[in-house]
Amino acid sequence: MRQLVQPPLSPTPLSPTPLSPTPLSGPDEVRAAFARYPSGVAVLAAVVDGEPAAVVASSFQVGISLDPPLVLFAVQHGSRSWARLSGAPAVGASVLGAGQGPLARQLASRDHAARFTGVPVRTAPSGALRVEGGPVWMECAVHQTVTAGDHDVVLLRVQAVVHEPGTAPLVWHASSFSTTAAA
Repeated sequence: MRQLVQPPLSPTPLSPTPLSPTPLSGPDEVRAAFARYPSGVAVLAAVVDGEPAAVVASSFQVGISLDPPLVLFAVQHGSRSWARLSGAPAVGASVLGAGQGPLARQLASRDHAARFTGVPVRTAPSGALRVEGGPVWMECAVHQTVTAGDHDVVLLRVQAVVHEPGTAPLVWHASSFSTTAAA
């Protein structure tokens, strides 16, 4: 039997131009740099004391762990909305879909009374809320919270999922909403 032998890979030559990063000058520069990284947008929501409560997160990440199934998001210290939601037995994580940017802004509004006005939601028996129209919904429970600078990183254990094939996600990039393009 004949074996194929591949030549060893040669290393890519390094650029002759040295990298000269600019030292950080403050939070505005960090915020501008972070804005260059696209991320999905999710609404974490549940019924708490008979009323809907929500946090909108552009820091939502999936695939943290498959066993157990974990997702995460970061929330600023002192978030009153998360303080309400964090004690719920279950939280719905609705990944928003293309065209739901205005809905994200409404749900993130400081006007808590109007946040859910006209918003298409469904309530799971656990009290977790699903915002309709997005590509993925997960019913989750708080698994662990870790302090990270001026935010808390919240790990959520996924208990149930609903996914809508063919629905494009909403993307937060360069401080505005967009969506993905077909490859």
